Amino acid sequence: MKLFNNTEVAFSLKTDLQLERAYYLFKMIQSQPMVKIGSAITNFALKVHLPIEGIIRVTVFDHFCGGVTEDDCMSVIDNMYTNGNVHSVLDYSVEGQDKEVSFDGALDKILKIINFCEEKKSIPFAVFKPTGFGRFILYQKISEGKELSKEETEEWARVVARYHKVCKVAVAKDVPLLIDAEESWMQKAADELIEELMETYNKDKAIVFNTLQMYRHDRLDYLKELHSKAKEKDFYIGLKVVRGAYMEKERERAEENGYASPICENKEATDINYDAAIKYMIHHSKMALFVGTHNEESSYLVMDLAKEYGIKEDDKRLWFGQLFGMSDHISYNLANQNYNVAKYLPFGPVRDVMPYLIRRAEENTSVAGQTSRELNLIKTERKRRKG
Repeated sequence: MKLFNNTEVAFSLKTDLQLERAYYLFKMIQSQPMVKIGSAITNFALKVHLPIEGIIRVTVFDHFCGGVTEDDCMSVIDNMYTNGNVHSVLDYSVEGQDKEVSFDGALDKILKIINFCEEKKSIPFAVFKPTGFGRFILYQKISEGKELSKEETEEWARVVARYHKVCKVAVAKDVPLLIDAEESWMQKAADELIEELMETYNKDKAIVFNTLQMYRHDRLDYLKELHSKAKEKDFYIGLKVVRGAYMEKERERAEENGYASPICENKEATDINYDAAIKYMIHHSKMALFVGTHNEESSYLVMDLAKEYGIKEDDKRLWFGQLFGMSDHISYNLANQNYNVAKYLPFGPVRDVMPYLIRRAEENTSVAGQTSRELNLIKTERKRRKG
């Protein structure tokens, strides 16, 4: 039996009731029209303040999120770590904020999470999005090489200061930082800033991690360029490697604005690109890799490469990561073999996390076979339990 087919291990932490909820949730997500209608109704209901947060909380929110606050998440974190050997990455998933007070609040939140990481082995990384610390449009303007006004220059200095503050604390407490990637038209500014942070803070090991979205056909070349800079300036590279989360939006914008899409032409090309990045990183030293994947073949590839290069299962330079509520068959079976595994555990007020949850549901419907795979695994486990 292939490793990831073991549903007893995969769903060992789920009660019968939670398994049933997961089954009906993925049945709903499988229908694209249902997701579109459900998203529209939810957005409308939240906008006019209809009392639907309770319903959302006990269904989709509880399946894909750890809780409303960090403390809320602790029972989920402890359960996964104690009973499944799976770590957590606390992901404050409030999106679309654009005020200075929000950015300072996000910074405080990340600093608090770093303290949790220092205290708890079950939380090995802190994570944030670039737009958690600054306005999207500001990153975009810098990425496009446009001149900033005096006010914008001062604003960008505050953004940079937030990054440095969080990095200094991360180094002092020895907690690695994952910085997520976002849309391509703002990413250049984030990449350049993160490279500077790597050069400053990754002198002894990888503390600062950037994210490569490998559905972008230019990212393998970017990785090789980054490696050249790292060798020249003598710093460690930390990277989370994912396939990507904004495919539809990227293609639509490219078409609307008349430029070539940055996205690989098809799924196969993305898979080839993804695996090439994994191979490149494992082949070279002074690199730490967080493999963010829900793909079984890529997971097997990493396991094979780790054996080939003599990297032990529990080597802290190699981590696997999946989203909470998805691909438990990968997470728990890998952890059962003593690999380092972490679940991204989103949290935040129900209303504020809804954009994240809607995006997650839409992604599931657009990735061919992902939802039906989840459903088939759940069906197998239901059958086994009824045995």
